[in-house]
Order: sequence, then C-alpha cells, then structure tokens
Amino acid sequence: MRFFKRYFVTGLLIWIPLIATFWVLAMLVETLEGLVPAFLSPQALFGMHIPGFQFVLVLGVILLTGVLCANFIGRALLDRWERLLGRIPLVRSIYNAVKQVSDTMFAPNGQAFREAVLVQYPRQGLWTIGFLTGVPCDEVAGMLGEDHVSVYVPTTPNPTSGFFLMLPRADVRVLEMSVEAALKHIISMGVVAPAYPPPPTQMGLPAVEPAEAPPQS
Repeated sequence: MRFFKRYFVTGLLIWIPLIATFWVLAMLVETLEGLVPAFLSPQALFGMHIPGFQFVLVLGVILLTGVLCANFIGRALLDRWERLLGRIPLVRSIYNAVKQVSDTMFAPNGQAFREAVLVQYPRQGLWTIGFLTGVPCDEVAGMLGEDHVSVYVPTTPNPTSGFFLMLPRADVRVLEMSVEAALKHIISMGVVAPAYPPPPTQMGLPAVEPAEAPPQS
C-alpha cells in the first residue's frame, strides 16, 4: 500500500496541473467558438466539421479589428459606434462599465493591480493578501474623512472573484513580492511560497492618483 500510495500521488501531481490547464483552455475555446453564428460554421461553409475552425475565425476577427481600428479612419468609426451605444440607456451603462474595466486590465500601459498588500480580513487578527487598485472616489473619500486606499481581496483558488475593500492607508502593509508571485501564492492556497527576499524594491505605499471620472454621456 505504501508503494501504491507513493507512486499514485506522484502521478496525480503530474497529471492534475496538465488536466486543469487543458480544461481551462478547452473552456476558453468553447466560449469563443460559441460566438460564431451558424452560417459561418465549417458545416455551413464547407459541408464538413473542421476542428478549431471557429476558434481560428474568432482570433482572426479580433486581430483584423485591432488592425482596422489602429488607424485614423478606424478610430473615427469606433468613436461613432461608441457614441451610438452611448445613446441607448441600458446598453450605455453596461458598455461603459465593461470598457473601463477592460481598458484598465488589458491596456499595455495599464496597472490594474499596483502592489501586493497584506490586510486584516474578514476581521482583526486574520490576515490575507490583497492588491492595491487605487483610491476611493471623491464622494466616498469625503465621507470616510481620512486617507483610504482601494484594495481587491481575491478568493482562492479562483482569483477572478473576490471582495472590494476601502481601508485606511495606515492599516495596509505593502509586500515586497511581485503581483505575479502573490497571485501564484493565492491560487495555490499558500502551497507555492514566493522566494524571499525578492529583488530590491521601494518600500511603502505608492502615491496613487484618484481615477478620472468617466465622461458623462
């Protein structure tokens, strides 16, 4: 039994990361392929099933959109399209909110997570890792009455869901580990510990400028 347990666990440690990786990729491919309308499916175009055709088609459309919108004419057409969406009440609210988040998360010079920090949550005496995302808006900051920062506390092992907290700056401790190292630490539920000491970095919370208010439509 000891022999079986030893090698069975070794096999699990090899296969689990591979299976999880392919499962996530399969979900991504399936989601993207679901965006392709039926008349553009390989069955409708060629009369046969071609594995991965719809996925490649979606990637091609995304790439082509980026190329077309990178020039003056493309940007002008995009601005008109966004102004059109801005006139539709419900669509305007959803589109503007999603666009601001995506621009922050995926822009080449974006900085969605500025620093990995240590905060006490969900009560005093319990510590967790979070990410500094900015400062509260002017209205909220005025009501709080002291210097606060905005912190995102992710759940584990799925960091895409979590909690948005506004904490006093004095209660937030900056960690030397990078954002990437902190994410690995959270996803692994604390099993994968970042190397310490990390490369030299400046200590202390950075001066975070308030986010600009979205333009009023």
